[in-house]
Amino acid sequence: MTPPLSRRNFIRNTATVGAVLPFMSPTMLFSDQKRAKIRMGFIGTGERGRSQLTVALLRDDVEVVAICDVDNAVLEKAEDMITKSGGKKPVRFDGDGEAYHKMLEMDNLDAVYIATPWVWHVPMAVAAMKAGKAVALEVSGATDIEECWDLVNAQEETGVPLMFMENVCYRRDVMAVLNMVRDDLFGEMVHLEGGYQHDLRAVKLNDGKSAYGQGVEFGENGYSESKWRTTHSVHRNAELYPTHGLGPVATAINLNRGNRMAYLTSMSSKSRGLHDYIVNHPKGGKDHPNAKVDFKLGDVVTTMIRTVNGETINLTHDTNLPRPYSLGFRFQGTKGLWMDINKSLYVEGQGRPHQWQSDKEMMEKYDHPLWKKYGEKASGAGHGGMDFFVFHAFIEALKRDAPMPIDVYDGAAWMAVTALSEQSILQGGEPVQFPDFTRGRWINRKPIFALDDSY
Repeated sequence: MTPPLSRRNFIRNTATVGAVLPFMSPTMLFSDQKRAKIRMGFIGTGERGRSQLTVALLRDDVEVVAICDVDNAVLEKAEDMITKSGGKKPVRFDGDGEAYHKMLEMDNLDAVYIATPWVWHVPMAVAAMKAGKAVALEVSGATDIEECWDLVNAQEETGVPLMFMENVCYRRDVMAVLNMVRDDLFGEMVHLEGGYQHDLRAVKLNDGKSAYGQGVEFGENGYSESKWRTTHSVHRNAELYPTHGLGPVATAINLNRGNRMAYLTSMSSKSRGLHDYIVNHPKGGKDHPNAKVDFKLGDVVTTMIRTVNGETINLTHDTNLPRPYSLGFRFQGTKGLWMDINKSLYVEGQGRPHQWQSDKEMMEKYDHPLWKKYGEKASGAGHGGMDFFVFHAFIEALKRDAPMPIDVYDGAAWMAVTALSEQSILQGGEPVQFPDFTRGRWINRKPIFALDDSY
C-alpha cells in the first residue's frame, strides 16, 4: 500500500520549508559557479567519514569547507588531513549533536556528506535538504517506515538532490555481472541473493580505546562503532544492514524503475555469538557485566523478498559468528547463474554440463566501462576502489544537474527492509508489504545506473 503524504508530515514539512527556504531547484543551487567545484561539508569525521574525506581530497572539483563532529579528537584528525592536502583550514562545528544545524546555515556550502551513527542519518539528511544542501547519505537500515517517508517527502518538497551512497553497487565483479545481465547472458532473471556476512564481533566489542577488538566493551564504555552500533544488536532483531546485499541486486532487476519490491518475510536464528565472544575473551569472562546482556539480534537473519515482476531475493545478515567475509551474491536466470562465493558461473550450452567454470574470462570480457576508465585512479580508494566510484557518481551528477544514479527512492526502499523485517520476525515470519515510495512512478521510471563510463 502507498500511503499519501500524511497531514501531520505535510503541515510540519511545508511549514518549515516555507518559513526557512523558498523552493530551490538543483540548478539554482549551483548556477553561480557553473558546477566547476562543489563546496562540501562532512558531518561525521570518524573512521568512515575520514575514509571518504580521503577520496574527496584527491579531487580538484571538490573543496572541503566545513567539518562537524561531537568528538574533537576526530575533528582534529580531519582538519589535519585537509590542511596537509593543501586545502584551506575548514570551519569546524562541534559541541553537541545539534551542531550540524549551524553548518547548514553556511552560504558557501553546496553539499554535505553524512557519515554519522545510523539514527542521525535521516534527521540530518532532511535538515540538509531543507537548507538547500545536496546530500550524500551513508548507508544504514531504517528505524521505522515513517523516517523513510520523511526522507522522500523532504526531497520531493525541496527538489534538493540526495544520493544514497551504496558503494557495493560499484564493486568491480558486481558491475561486470550487471553487464552480463544486461547482455542477457543468464537469460531472464529469476532468483538473486546477497547479504552482509561479516564477522563484526571485534567491531561491536572493543577496549574503549581502539576501534577493533582488544576488549568486550560497548556503549558508553566503547569506542568508535562499538559506542553506538552494538546497541542495535541489543534492542533489535532484524536485517540491520540490508543495502550492501540488496543494492547490486536492485540495479540488476531495475527496482523502482519498471519493477519494485512487493513484500518480504523474515526469520532469525537464536542469539549466541556476541555472548560467547564476551565469555571467552581474555578481557571478558562469564562474570563480566556484558556477559549478562540479552542480545536480541539473531546470529543469522534470513529475509526473502518477492518483486512485482516475480523475482525472489534472499538476503542474509550474519555478523555475530566466526566466518570469512562474503556478501554471498547469486544472480540466477533462465540460462545460467553467477555466484561470488566460489567466483564461478554456469551458462547453459557453454562449458561442461552440470559443472562450474571459473568466472575469470567473463569478468575480463564484461569488465564495466567505468572500471576500465577509472580503475587505476580508484585503486587508492577504500573498499577496493568502490568508494571512489560512489563518490565520483555523486559529484558528477551534481555538476551536471543530472539525476542521482542511486536516488532517494532507492535509499528509502532499501532502508525499509530493516523495519519491515523486524515486523515480520515479530509476527512469526508473516509477509509484510513494501510501501511504494515512488507513489506509482516506478512504472515509467527508466534505468539510469552506470549505463556508460560517465559515472
